[in-house]
Amino acid sequence: MESNVRVRFAPSPTGPLHIGGVRTALFNYLFAKQHGGTFILRVEDTDQNRFVEGAEAYIIEALDWLGIPYDEGPERPGTKGPYRQSERRDIYRAYAEKLLATGWAYYAFDTPESLEHHRKEHESKGKTFIYNWHNREKLDNALTLSSEALQSRLAQGDPYVIRFKWPVDQVLVLEDLIRGSIRIDTNLLDDKVLFKSDGMPTYHLANIVDDHLMAISHVIRGEEWLPSLALHVQLYKAFGWEPPQFAHLPLILKPTGKGKLSKRDGEKLGFPVFPLSWKESQGYREAGFLPEAVLNFLAMLGWNPGTEQELFSKEELIAQFSLERVQKSGARFDPEKNKWFNHHYLQARPLESLLPEFRQELSRLLPDAGPFEDAYLHRVLGLIRERASFLWEACEAGRYFFEAPATYDEKAVKKQWKPETPDRLQAVAEVLSVLDEFSGERAEAAVKEWIAASGLGFGQVMPPLRLVLVGAMQGPHIFDIMELLGKGETLSRIERAIAVLGTTQG
Repeated sequence: MESNVRVRFAPSPTGPLHIGGVRTALFNYLFAKQHGGTFILRVEDTDQNRFVEGAEAYIIEALDWLGIPYDEGPERPGTKGPYRQSERRDIYRAYAEKLLATGWAYYAFDTPESLEHHRKEHESKGKTFIYNWHNREKLDNALTLSSEALQSRLAQGDPYVIRFKWPVDQVLVLEDLIRGSIRIDTNLLDDKVLFKSDGMPTYHLANIVDDHLMAISHVIRGEEWLPSLALHVQLYKAFGWEPPQFAHLPLILKPTGKGKLSKRDGEKLGFPVFPLSWKESQGYREAGFLPEAVLNFLAMLGWNPGTEQELFSKEELIAQFSLERVQKSGARFDPEKNKWFNHHYLQARPLESLLPEFRQELSRLLPDAGPFEDAYLHRVLGLIRERASFLWEACEAGRYFFEAPATYDEKAVKKQWKPETPDRLQAVAEVLSVLDEFSGERAEAAVKEWIAASGLGFGQVMPPLRLVLVGAMQGPHIFDIMELLGKGETLSRIERAIAVLGTTQG
């Protein structure tokens, strides 16, 4: 049996997709998949003045990269299209005229200059101008015109908009799946424009008509749309339609917890706010985040499972997600926690699946190095990824596996390089050079045997040995490094360090 759950993500193609929009898309996707329903992408491009070339393709690519592709939408048509509002413009006028015919809407001829005059006049008295029941019959609209006068003005082509006509002295009781019952006094609401003078609907009319015609069962959207809920529910009633169920998601807050997260916060604190890069702004993909990590940390922004569990696969999220466990209050964005999620997923990924991206990062960091066999990259990555949260971090931390150190950490040299160090390392090189089988295990046994026979401590040999191979006091087990570098490269690095540092006093 086909599910009647149909949800939509309806962004405007006015620029890159903010991470808050991605969270909205994710929650819609999870809800749809949990109920065996349909996830729809509808592009709300009625405002052609703000349309940005490439924004729609960006949105689609971002959803696909994250692994939350839409079922119906542009380029993936279902039976309820088209899915761009600009391609549906002929639909809306008929519905605006239905509202006019039933008295739920009226023509308004007020010029922008006239409305601006009223706003300034109200401001001068410390008031706010609202176009509604208390003044609409004093303004330039059909409510004050005879039928003949109205037809005359329409016939002569006077510019107009169509406004919604709110009933007076009513209290609306609205239901939200997250916030419960909400009471609204209709006397406080303004008569919103539903149809503009350019022949295009506003968001409010197009949104309701499209949701109805696309059989949307649940509208899951951001908290910023909560003030529009009364109008949207009332429009459904005006048309005689059954409204969908509504759920308004909490805001995503700045890392400080105060105010809505913005692009500026990301620029200031050095973290992405877009899923993919857009012009000069880096995206999560390009910053090295894995899509499964992004999904996981976004799911935890405003939703919790009611347990201590924090790590969820997409399948687990689909199984456990519920609107009942979405919080009302804002969710603080934590860039450091996001890195923690990425660290986990980087460690959990099979090494083989990371090799193409690792090779790509390596070619970016060291364009002249290589080429390297997959088997070598596999072994290197297995040694260095444990401490990394990103592949690029692993590349930078493990660059000594791909090129000999050009310099040596000054603090380490000062601490580890003694007058007697060159002779000791020369002796180590001689021990290693005679090994027939050069493995980490054989090299470790031979060097430790020489250290014991020489009466030296490990601290007198091993740290300088690490320094000459790595260039700093970091990295995995020193003999694992040797095995990967091979005998020739290991001996070459020892010889070069002795030549460069010589008898430098530590």
